[in-house]
Amino acid sequence: MPQQLILLYFIVPAWLLAGFADWVCHRRSRIESTSGVAESSLHLLLLAEMGIPLLGAIYLEVNALVLAALLAGVVAHEITTWIDLHVANRSREVGVVEQMVHSVLEATPMMVLLLLASAHWPQLLALFGAGTEEPRFTPEWSDQAPQTVYTVALAAAGTVLAVAPYVEELLRGVARLAAPSTGTGDRRG
Repeated sequence: MPQQLILLYFIVPAWLLAGFADWVCHRRSRIESTSGVAESSLHLLLLAEMGIPLLGAIYLEVNALVLAALLAGVVAHEITTWIDLHVANRSREVGVVEQMVHSVLEATPMMVLLLLASAHWPQLLALFGAGTEEPRFTPEWSDQAPQTVYTVALAAAGTVLAVAPYVEELLRGVARLAAPSTGTGDRRG
């Protein structure tokens, strides 16, 4: 199915690379000295809000359950993005490159939802009580799930490009909070 290939080999890598680019922007701006732990915690929450439903979409049969999880993830991701940007903009300058990266990070969850909804339209309709199919809410492994090599590559890329960098960012913020004050400035976080 072309939608599955687009998801696996275009959208997922683009999302992971954009997330890493965002972390690089945060590192360059010394986020631990500005919005610190508050913003870094939101970044991990954003990753979970879409990462978990995305894994479901990759490895489970896409049905009403998976589409509902994706829809809930998109809504939660948008709300958290709004909070994240509010926190960031009041404590640090968000540069043009970072804003462009945010465009990719914000659009990607909606692209995933729309791509999979178009491929599984009867289950999307069923989710809202329309169409001819009954909604299916049973998690079932997909017969189109990627092979082991993709799973290993995804786990490695997810760890290296997303989880580890954002945990490192959070730990820098926590260390900044725990460091004794030198009296040379404030310690936000």
